[in-house]
Amino acid sequence: MAETSPNPVTAPEQHRPTAPSTAPGPAPSEPLWRDALGEQLRSARRDRGETLSETADRAGISPQYLSEIERGVKEPSSEMIAAVAGALETTLGDLVLQVAERILLDRSTVDRAGTGNGPVCRAAYALAA
Repeated sequence: MAETSPNPVTAPEQHRPTAPSTAPGPAPSEPLWRDALGEQLRSARRDRGETLSETADRAGISPQYLSEIERGVKEPSSEMIAAVAGALETTLGDLVLQVAERILLDRSTVDRAGTGNGPVCRAAYALAA
């Protein structure tokens, strides 16, 4: 009786890519853009005292989709990000800068702890967005 090999054509595993680990090494991990964006959007929404439904209705998206964006599960298009920014009464440019500053703040905390690679260029983060 011959052994059969597993079927190589199976559904792909669903996994969420992450930033490099925080294991000791030359460079610290950095947050993924979608995670930092989601944190910033959730913070802005909560600062306004709004529910997911209220913000999502004004942005023209479902509350479920907004929740997925805030949790970093979805990587929205620039049009979707602009719609949510508008619903939060900010601009896409201001939102991008806020996210970049949040990433830089996180990075500078790591740098002060002595595990970073030195200064980070603000323009590089803004352009990457």
